[in-house]
Amino acid sequence: MSGGADGSLTVLGLMSGTSVDAIDTALVRFARDSADPAVLRGEILATGEQPWDPGLRGEILAALPPAPADAGTWCRLHALTGRAFARAARSALGASGERADLVVSPGQTLFHGVEDGRAWGTLQVGDPAAVAAATGLTVLSDVRSADIAAGGQGAPLVPLLDELLLGDEPSAVLNIGGIANCSIVGAGEVVAGDTGPGNALLDAAVLRASGGRAHVDVDGRLAARGTIDEELLAALLADPFYALAFPRSTGREHFDADHVDRCAARAGLTRRTDLPLEDLLATLVELTARTIARAVADLGRGRGLRRVVGSGGGMRNPVLRARLAELLDPLPLCGPESAGLPSDAKEAVLMALIGAMSAHGLPGVLARADGSAVTGARRPVVLGSWTPAPAGGLALPSLPRRGPVRRLLLSPLHSEETS
Repeated sequence: MSGGADGSLTVLGLMSGTSVDAIDTALVRFARDSADPAVLRGEILATGEQPWDPGLRGEILAALPPAPADAGTWCRLHALTGRAFARAARSALGASGERADLVVSPGQTLFHGVEDGRAWGTLQVGDPAAVAAATGLTVLSDVRSADIAAGGQGAPLVPLLDELLLGDEPSAVLNIGGIANCSIVGAGEVVAGDTGPGNALLDAAVLRASGGRAHVDVDGRLAARGTIDEELLAALLADPFYALAFPRSTGREHFDADHVDRCAARAGLTRRTDLPLEDLLATLVELTARTIARAVADLGRGRGLRRVVGSGGGMRNPVLRARLAELLDPLPLCGPESAGLPSDAKEAVLMALIGAMSAHGLPGVLARADGSAVTGARRPVVLGSWTPAPAGGLALPSLPRRGPVRRLLLSPLHSEETS
């Protein structure tokens, strides 16, 4: 990997979140600022998305907890999702007409193991060798395991991007995918973690009620017609996860298709499991909105927050977004576009940024004042595992080491491609 003659590095970031709705792509060219090496400049060359094949998406969802899955299922999904990421990468590069130096392909999360507030392991499928073979490029994958090995949560990783890009003023930065997370940046030491479910429970409820024919409440239309069940909401809010201290992480293994039933049963509300779908969705939207707003209030207390910056699929749900805006008032709720970041491509840009950091031998997580990482790890570590390009092998890094990055400046997207 040589990078550009000017010391730049062009990275293709791929990302499929816990909603398993599409593989997002972002091609970003990074270079140190000539006047201030602590500033990293990023030019977004292209963004896009590759929808999942419906059959493969169904297989992935069927393998998620609480469904049982054996080693053969995981192996099959590792191969098939690797080919899907390979197609997405090749399509993105072909559509952009640009050359990349490396690809970051983190895979599709099937399980994130957390016990007593500590992460013990994580499983992402998506063979990086398939991506390397399809693109001819070096691939960075498995971006969470190194942080977990150092005692961290392995998630969320997005505070790196949040602080470097949006830390110019005190902000709460949200990403609402299947699981929602929050970072408090620009206000002293960064604190971050998962707030709870984003779209995961909503999507699971639609999937179950439709017998697999539908996966999402489009534009929140069903939830908008429903009535919140306050007793069920109280039972859901009593889940022990919300009492865990930050940093914390979770996933569909906790907020799975049976989560509502378990919470209702613990509260003696078994009759609530047959609520009309509209009422159940209205209740789950309120759960997501309240737990996010509570996290922002708790984490941001005394920090002088001036804004809440939101992205992810949940921000496209007008019912959820409106309720969040009400609960967060008087803080304004906005998107990240003013900082040059397309909202729908945020996590793919994050993966590209992690690739650039790892290529420079720099940690992909932020440090605290005591030397630990914001993920809870004993120290910030370089993230990921490298799969060499099929020809030319692995030469890392051949880029100048210029110390840590303190700020990221993104140039506005000048051409947007859809893969």
